[in-house]
Amino acid sequence: MPALTTRRRVEFRDTDAAGIVHFSAFFFWMESAEHELLRAAGLHVFDPLPDGGMASWPRVSAACDYKQAVRFGDEVEISAHVAELGRTSVTFAFRFEHGGMHVADGKIVAVRCLMHPGKKPQAVPIPEEIVDKLAGFRPG
Repeated sequence: MPALTTRRRVEFRDTDAAGIVHFSAFFFWMESAEHELLRAAGLHVFDPLPDGGMASWPRVSAACDYKQAVRFGDEVEISAHVAELGRTSVTFAFRFEHGGMHVADGKIVAVRCLMHPGKKPQAVPIPEEIVDKLAGFRPG
């Protein structure tokens, strides 16, 4: 399964005064689809560490390009996949469609980091077992 597909109904809170989806809603939808992909891969957003810290995936980049307007009440289909796997980072790509029309493309780059209270996040190599799980969501 190279991509995870999910759906969202556009709610009133997602729209601007004209009833068109506000650009920021796409970022919430990308994050939600990313978390669904991680769960489908058997992974977690936060992994507790024995020393009380945690490993997680802070974002270092997020972008979205818009093609068509989407409105209140529309159903949006979101396809998410792993576009790139680096030593410490993963790039998630997203395609948004409504009624068979391509409405937007998005991208999030997240870095595997160790997080300890009072300290700056420390980028670390992605463990091989996580790379293997994420690789299952890369297109052929």
